[in-house]
Amino acid sequence: MFHLHCTKKLLDRIKPDISMPGQSDTALGSWYATVLFWKPQVALLVSERTLLPVLMPLAPAATLARRFPGQLALVLKQHGVPPEFIAQEVWRMEKVQYAKTANRSVVGIINEFVKQAEFWLAAYAYEKGDDDDLLAISAKLAETPCSPLYKGPVSPDKALHELVKAGTQS
Repeated sequence: MFHLHCTKKLLDRIKPDISMPGQSDTALGSWYATVLFWKPQVALLVSERTLLPVLMPLAPAATLARRFPGQLALVLKQHGVPPEFIAQEVWRMEKVQYAKTANRSVVGIINEFVKQAEFWLAAYAYEKGDDDDLLAISAKLAETPCSPLYKGPVSPDKALHELVKAGTQS
């Protein structure tokens, strides 16, 4: 099970049952999500533990949490994560609990990623149905140095690789 902390904009679109925040069973921890009002609309999800960004089509919004593990698997594969780690992570994401945002630091990173994604959107000329562009933009965002990570791996892609490496050694 994983917790999906959504911004008010996204909660208004999905209208899920909201629970109290708790611990996720996944290695990447809880996820934070918002909606980008592009044409077509896109969801941005960020791992609380590594700050790894994942962009995916929002529609249909009601199925976002069910579709998310598949999109995450594609992003993890693009980052060269071992298939065993990906399978374990996706398996643990079978259930979701929605919650309001609770970590202002992660919300700040989401806001920064939204600004940068606008730039990469123009660079990749994202068009409806071109999910490869969303994967490419997610990968570019993952290279961004993030202040919460400055004492360690600095960027989400490096934090992901450290987490995976630590998980495979234990």
